Amino acid sequence: MSPTHDLVTPELLLTRLDAIADRLRDSGHAMGLLGLGSVGNERMRLDNYSDLDFFVMVEVGYKKRYIEQLDWLEAAHPLAWHFQNTVDGHKALMTDGVFCEFAVFEPNELKRIPYSPGQWIWRRDDLSPDLSQPQIPPPSPSLPNETWIVGEALSCVFVGLQRWHRGEKLSAARFVQSHALDRLIELDALREAIADHEVPADPFNRERRLERRQPELARELPTLIPGYAQTPQAALAILAALERRRANMNPAIVERIRELASLF
Repeated sequence: MSPTHDLVTPELLLTRLDAIADRLRDSGHAMGLLGLGSVGNERMRLDNYSDLDFFVMVEVGYKKRYIEQLDWLEAAHPLAWHFQNTVDGHKALMTDGVFCEFAVFEPNELKRIPYSPGQWIWRRDDLSPDLSQPQIPPPSPSLPNETWIVGEALSCVFVGLQRWHRGEKLSAARFVQSHALDRLIELDALREAIADHEVPADPFNRERRLERRQPELARELPTLIPGYAQTPQAALAILAALERRRANMNPAIVERIRELASLF
């Protein structure tokens, strides 16, 4: 563990969040600070490697000021580095290793965007408490049907191997070791192969916390993601993984995949 992360603790993160709230309160035109993720409603996940994810709510007409001038954040703790990563906000590293990812909104804007439910760290009385809950829900956790998942996995492996033989090795690796693997994640989730339902899923990213939610699949990952130079081996590993799951696969495309994987 690095010295920096020895210093970043859940207690420090929550204390820093309170300090940011205090600076916002004093800044004149802020209306609230909404904690998200592990500093929002999922604090059971908070650890030394968590970020500070939050929304800053400001009065109408002041969004640009709070995005372009980070004095309110610097006042909580000096910044080592930051950049504006979206039209709404920044990513920032504080000098003691605390990492922040935040967006700045006026109240009416939250009605038009999806986000996970959060927890108010501080809120002015004239800001509705209901804004901690999204009016547009996050992406649906519903999954495609198994026929689509298996068919898409096979087509990603096939296309990836075609690109491998064209010399497009990066694209090939992504098709086989990323896109096809995403389908395996979905297949196991569809079959409810979730080991720890207490670990919350991320509605925006199924691979988050996979090692705890789907440990059996996690143990297969070294062969499923062997690296840039080993896409044919990864393709055969994807097929083997589907076979272990007794997936209904079309013999013709399976045979062609095996032929392509054997030609490297």
